[in-house]
Amino acid sequence: MGPNTRTSMGMLFVVAVLLFAVPRAQAQQAGQRAAATENTLATRAAISVMQAGGNAVDAAIAAVLVGGVASPTSSGIGGGGFAMVWLAGKKRATVIDFREVAPAAVDVSAFEHRPFSDAERGKYVGVPGEVAGLWMLHERFGKAPWKDLVAPAIRHATQGFPVGRFLGGSLIANKKRLVIDPGIASVFYPGGKPAAVGQLVRRPALGATLQRIAAEGPKALYQGSIAAELAQTAKSAGGALTTRDLAAYKPVERTPIHVEWEGYDVYTMPPPSAGGLMLAETLRLFSKAELVRLGRQSGAYQHVLAEAMRGAISDRMRFLGDPAKQPADVGALISPARMAKRKARIAVDRTHTLPRFDLDEHGTHHLVTADGAGNVVSLTTTVNRTFGAKLSAKSVGVVLNDQLDDFTAQADVAPFGLAQSPNRPRPGAKPVSSMTPTVVVRDGKAVLALGGSGGTTIATNVTQLVLTSLAFGLTPAQAVAAPRFYVPNSRATLLLEKGASEALEKDLRWRGEIVAPMPFTSSAVQIVSLDGARRAAAADPRKLGEASVK
Repeated sequence: MGPNTRTSMGMLFVVAVLLFAVPRAQAQQAGQRAAATENTLATRAAISVMQAGGNAVDAAIAAVLVGGVASPTSSGIGGGGFAMVWLAGKKRATVIDFREVAPAAVDVSAFEHRPFSDAERGKYVGVPGEVAGLWMLHERFGKAPWKDLVAPAIRHATQGFPVGRFLGGSLIANKKRLVIDPGIASVFYPGGKPAAVGQLVRRPALGATLQRIAAEGPKALYQGSIAAELAQTAKSAGGALTTRDLAAYKPVERTPIHVEWEGYDVYTMPPPSAGGLMLAETLRLFSKAELVRLGRQSGAYQHVLAEAMRGAISDRMRFLGDPAKQPADVGALISPARMAKRKARIAVDRTHTLPRFDLDEHGTHHLVTADGAGNVVSLTTTVNRTFGAKLSAKSVGVVLNDQLDDFTAQADVAPFGLAQSPNRPRPGAKPVSSMTPTVVVRDGKAVLALGGSGGTTIATNVTQLVLTSLAFGLTPAQAVAAPRFYVPNSRATLLLEKGASEALEKDLRWRGEIVAPMPFTSSAVQIVSLDGARRAAAADPRKLGEASVK
């Protein structure tokens, strides 16, 4: 992530702090159908689909597509992601991986010389996977007609949607880099000014593309004129994406990481995500009794969790890449024997430092849906940073991702003693992600589903919320509103959200932590809990989402 990106993200975070100075969780807890997303229109689309007879998978598909229209800072059909699905009737969890891949002709050596200039930002573009992934979800687990699931997104793109507070702040903070793209500027900067909060915005070109996807399925995007336009757009900015890359893209169904913990079955994301590894390792390190004894708000609790996270980050850098290129033995990494050795190194009065790493996915959208039958979807989708590569195919309305920036540079793994990163750029490879969609099951029934957005904060946030929910019994609303910490890639070893007490900071410093304030508030978690026929859902106040239960 280069200096220019850090500057623009810093501006966004300042705006975000102003917008969210007094966060309150948006929560609902009545009824059998639940949805929690980062966009009000997406949540309403999900609930409407289920009320019309669709299941949780159908609802998630509709919500993803609406989110891509109305929250383009975070996601869109030019991006990709992961979906964790709990199939209540089969009592089975499965994962659909629709992460982007590097084009066949990717310039591998160029990634040692990042950041790329705006004129070369097409080099960041990977083959988008969202539409293919949603289609696979629908074909395998959906119930409602495909065209009905795309219809809400078409309506909002063609008839318009009001600019939300998060999008409005992002348009102001990132204006300098966004207005250079004619497609983004024509939609979101009318008259050269950022669209204001509440202003109606239309995306007719995207609406036409979605109409074709509704009628033709994924081939509308991956073949023919739309594919040609995407490839040409990437090429115009130095990218390697071709129509052949698009035609060859295939999502993958994977087996989740599974950890038994205190009577719960926790299913989380396997590689190419690193988030599931962090959650699994942390659960293997500590029992509920140990954590409760420390106390959720104590410095000791936050410190030992941070130590566990540092170990997982180190494992990420040393072992994880695209499993198709460099498989990792996750079972061995989280084995009881290995975790016992790691636990012996964790002390309440000592902090391990972490070599530098640099991986970011700030423009991410997570959502959770649950239907009356107990089916659950926890899905994270992203274009990576804000508005992805800040490069749009104007005639088809698609904003392209900058996902290839998630590959690791050699300079970042040298401190770990590695000659090559397992997450190095290669043709057809998927970069490692922090996205951590997770479902928790007890006695064969889903009881909790969650995931988050916010780059490398995703894994630390999801890990914290799983523990606050399972070990300490917090409700979804309490869990998302509670202060969190983050293990950063900077001189500081621990970042605390605004409002942390002086006593807590002093306690953490005594334990060897170098404490600093968290400079951003755009990392968000969405969560749904299930208790028999009762559902509770909460949307994180940090990104002004909406939760609904009907």
